[in-house]
Amino acid sequence: MKRRDALIRVIDALHAEIAALKSNDVASLERATADKLAGIEQIATLGTGPAGSEIRELADEANRLNETCRIYTNLMAANVRRRLQTLTGDGAVAGYRPGLRAAYA
Repeated sequence: MKRRDALIRVIDALHAEIAALKSNDVASLERATADKLAGIEQIATLGTGPAGSEIRELADEANRLNETCRIYTNLMAANVRRRLQTLTGDGAVAGYRPGLRAAYA
């Protein structure tokens, strides 16, 4: 397998990962992540070397998609954190919680 093919595999997996994150499909997310990691391992086994413009463009696209995945993951984590804080009563703004107002004055 060539680096180009392995990068395309990673890019396809990243597209699948984004779709799974958007739809909260855990099974698809697990598959896409496993495919992405396998593609990355394949690239690593091919070693390094001079990269032409096509390889650089594919690598840049993979980096952009990976950044998109990271943003979606961070947003999901923040939403879960906010929901958990709301459930435990820690989600209120400190200035509106009795007893804490003096601590921030």
